[in-house]
Amino acid sequence: MSGRLDAQFAFLLEADKLRRIDRQNLIIDCSRRENSAEHSWHLALYALVLAPFAAPEVDILRAVRMLLLHDLVEIDAGDHPITDKVDWDAVAQAEDAAAKRLFGLLPADQGTDLLGLWQEFEAAESPDARFAKRVDHCQPIFQTLYGTNPLDWHVDVVRQNLNGGRAAALEQDFPEAYHHALALLNEDTSFDCSRLTARLPFLNEADKLKLITRASKLGDGSRHENSAEHSWHIMLYAWILAEHSAGPLDVDRVLQMLLLHDLVEIDAGDAPIHGVTDPAALAALAAKEEAAADRLFGLLPADQGLPMRAIWEEFEAAESADAVFAKSIDRVQPVLLNLLNGGGSWVDYDVSLPQLDTRVGGKVSRGTPDVWTYVRAKIEPWFRAAGRL
Repeated sequence: MSGRLDAQFAFLLEADKLRRIDRQNLIIDCSRRENSAEHSWHLALYALVLAPFAAPEVDILRAVRMLLLHDLVEIDAGDHPITDKVDWDAVAQAEDAAAKRLFGLLPADQGTDLLGLWQEFEAAESPDARFAKRVDHCQPIFQTLYGTNPLDWHVDVVRQNLNGGRAAALEQDFPEAYHHALALLNEDTSFDCSRLTARLPFLNEADKLKLITRASKLGDGSRHENSAEHSWHIMLYAWILAEHSAGPLDVDRVLQMLLLHDLVEIDAGDAPIHGVTDPAALAALAAKEEAAADRLFGLLPADQGLPMRAIWEEFEAAESADAVFAKSIDRVQPVLLNLLNGGGSWVDYDVSLPQLDTRVGGKVSRGTPDVWTYVRAKIEPWFRAAGRL
């Protein structure tokens, strides 16, 4: 068991490095470039929301998994914007080598499964992969065209991409996205895009999660993580560690919970587990989060918004086996980051090991006791050396 967890955490901690890979695209307020981890989270959300546009044979949640891992190879191979003049054959070879190294960190059965899913996405031949590629091609277009103050040359790239670039295929594969993008470029074709435009306000608003700063820092300690990239990372955690659940799970439902769970922070903000402990403050926060859920999920058509809100409520209640495990994973990931970066929020909030056992250990143990036993053994030497036992 310990050897298997060693391999799983080796992969999950290496995946943390995807947050250091900056893309050409700006986030929607145009304040900075987005990174590949938060981009992957946003793509997963796009796939879930755009499910009504998928062919009947598409397994949406399988496409979500593809999008969670599709850019991991950039940890080794880097990001290559479509405007770059590069040797694309060499890029493909570098990415293939990166995939084999990264997924090779996992236990063999899991590594083989994830490598196969990544290769399927790259080949873009199955219905699931074609849908995932469609999402990957349209999301940067709308992130640019709905941007607060997009760069002129970024808009030009979108125009060129639609007119002869890889996004030109959207005219056949996803006509609502193609024609709405043209309309945003003042080339209105009178195509009915109302099903899409009913969902884009939610997806655009969700981009603001990339601006919510958390108490936890990245593994290298270089900056605090944001809630969008955190959501991406814990979805990977849940996927990889699901076999250690205390009870039976529907892993895809857990992934949906973690995809959506922090969206309310757009309005309510982040509440560090070691920073907000007063019952009155926690009650006020819960009220803010309820109001945020009303507003945010209310941006979607009711047939999507209501089920997504129900998933969020189930996570918050933490009563079902899926929600208990999801809550456990949400708690365990920052522990590993703190250990990597020299203490992080434990130092900032003067946390002792007994406090961590109470605030975090109990919740993690409820959903995945073997993982907490493993993690606690890893962190105890740090607390001992810091005199915080």
